[in-house]
Amino acid sequence: MIKKIIVLLLISICGCNSAQEASEKLRVIEYQELEHQKSLIKKGDKKAVENYNKLIKQVDKLLNRSVFSVVNKVGVPPSKSKHDYMSIGPYWWPNPETADGLPYIRKDGEINPETRNNYTDFVENENFLRAIRDLSNAYYLSDNISYANRALKLINTWFLDADTKMNPNLNYGQSIPGKNDGRCFGIIEFGGLVEILKCLEVLEDRNQLDDETKKGMESWLSEYADWLQNSELGKEEATRENNHGTHYDIQLLNILLYLNRADEVKNHLSTITKARIFSQIEPDGSQPRELKRTKSFSYSTMNLHGFMELVRIGQKVGIALWNIESEDGRSIKKGYQYMVPYLIKEKEWEHKQITSIKSSEAKLIADLNYVSKTLKDTSFDKALHLLNQKNEVKN
Repeated sequence: MIKKIIVLLLISICGCNSAQEASEKLRVIEYQELEHQKSLIKKGDKKAVENYNKLIKQVDKLLNRSVFSVVNKVGVPPSKSKHDYMSIGPYWWPNPETADGLPYIRKDGEINPETRNNYTDFVENENFLRAIRDLSNAYYLSDNISYANRALKLINTWFLDADTKMNPNLNYGQSIPGKNDGRCFGIIEFGGLVEILKCLEVLEDRNQLDDETKKGMESWLSEYADWLQNSELGKEEATRENNHGTHYDIQLLNILLYLNRADEVKNHLSTITKARIFSQIEPDGSQPRELKRTKSFSYSTMNLHGFMELVRIGQKVGIALWNIESEDGRSIKKGYQYMVPYLIKEKEWEHKQITSIKSSEAKLIADLNYVSKTLKDTSFDKALHLLNQKNEVKN
């Protein structure tokens, strides 16, 4: 009888430890926004219901369309294997001064349509990552198991199935015809990988992630993280002193977070990312490397938003990046303070900007709301109030 009780106690303790371990595992996904949307839908909020219906209409089309894969491209990488991802630098165009158009020349901010067709993987990759994001959100909001099953099918096709899988590298990303086979800058094109990580977590948390897919993805992601950290292109991208370096950190650290390698995340944030903040943002909050671009407002916002993503990652592992400031006043917060006068139209943007800034403004506003609501920093509340007033007048 005593032996039975001891055995039962041991089983109970093991079960508790296992459950505790699962609950303590850090998550890439943040469920708050999805839960908020779900609550609004249940209450019949008009905009939330409209967005939900639009989402369901989109994902229903994904249930029957063909699968996404790197082997679908028309072009063949220098490796001769279609399993390797390949793309062409978007701002590079045929040279008008040579008969064959080689080597390509750069036109900053102007996208060459040739880089956005089925010759490379760029469009297929973008469509795949968007599909996974939508299927994951639709599954969470609707509980429709067909969306979970479709997401699993697409993930297995892109990453794991022998005939269609992508090799865990970006050796041939953002090449320049006539100059090179691939550059470190191609790494930023895979930033949407975070949508895969979130989807895997949603599936696992709802007991829909089978062991074979889970182990297969952990292996693929581990190999890819190793490539990011140790390949020549990966190491080169890690040293970029602009938005590329920032988004390298986001991509790598989200993968490490998913793989439960929190200590590595902490160390990277408190050393490499910290140094990146101080080297990219001036004491007045400006970002000189982004201001040199032909879409300077967009790139300044893009880089700041990237730093805010790193702030979010830091929140999960106890590294408060938002509060870090150099002796001469460089900080992420200072970067936002620099942008706010232009956001609220107190000042006119004087740097080059060849495209609309509407989406960048929306991104800045979302970040400022996060600062106020989650980080509990009220520094930008006055600006947010003013923006809300302007929005009410428009409506």
